[in-house]
Order: sequence, then structure tokens, then C-alpha cells
Amino acid sequence: MSEVIPASGPAPIIVTALFGAGDAAWFDDLRVRHFPPERNQLKAHLTMFHHLAPSLERELKQRLAAETSRVRAPEARIAGLMSLGRGVAFRIESPALEDIRDRLADAFSAVLTPQDRAGWRPHVTVQNKVEPAVAKALQAELARDFQPRTVRLAGLASWWYRGGPWEPLSRHMFA
Repeated sequence: MSEVIPASGPAPIIVTALFGAGDAAWFDDLRVRHFPPERNQLKAHLTMFHHLAPSLERELKQRLAAETSRVRAPEARIAGLMSLGRGVAFRIESPALEDIRDRLADAFSAVLTPQDRAGWRPHVTVQNKVEPAVAKALQAELARDFQPRTVRLAGLASWWYRGGPWEPLSRHMFA
């Protein structure tokens, strides 16, 4: 059960990479079609950090701005499919985005949660919380026509997590 955090109080911060409109719409369409509707509270996303302390808000915004301001968007591509056991995701490869995440992780290393300290596997989940056989069937279906392809990274965003849909905190777009 997730804890509901009051809108007025401090909340953990999530950091994501933002996709260009066309790629975001494509991922969102897959998510709408394959994610259990009662659990699908979010648009498709690529999480970089799952839980940063609210006290980091100001420094985080400064660091995200520095990583994106007048900076060309990193190259990225969908490299393959990932089984989540009870779901399916697309594996994203972007060495430059990984470098950004590494710099942020170094800056906040003393306060990272175990999940955010663990190795990062960039991905976009299009199905989760289903029976393993359903997930396996979707992965096989998506694999039939899969071709690696580029995706456009548009920026970085931070969000307040209050137990339900995420509340926008900041957006930082690449040049």
C-alpha cells in the first residue's frame, strides 16, 4: 500500500527524462492499450531517480537546469524489450543520458535510497501488474515486429510523489 502524502507537506521527488511529443504519444498509446486501466495513473515515462528528498528541491532544479540549458538533446534509442515478470518495457540506450544521471547520482550520493543507488536500467514500462502469461504474450507480440529505433529526448523533469498521480515540480528542456 502506498502512503498518501498531503498536498501541502513535503513529498519525495521523482526525476524523469522527457520524450519528444511523437515518441511520448507512441509510448502512451501502448501503455493505454496494455497497462491495467485501474493502475494506469501516469503517462509513459523514463524514471532516472525514484525518491529524492524534498530538501533537495532547490539544488536539484539548479542541477537539472545546468544539464539542459543550451545543451543539445542526448541521442537515445529503443534497443530492445525487457521482461518485468509481470509486465513489459522497452530498454532505452543513451550513453549521454547515463552520463547525466551519473553526475546527478554523484552529487546526491550521500542521500540516495538503495533503489536509486542500485544500477540504473533505463526503460519505459508499457505493461505492469498483469499475470506473467499475459506479459509473456505481449512481449512475444512486440518482439515479432521490433526494430531498434531512435527516440527524441526533449528534457528532464521533476515531480512530487504524493501517493497518486505525480504532481509536476519542474521541467528543463534541452536546446
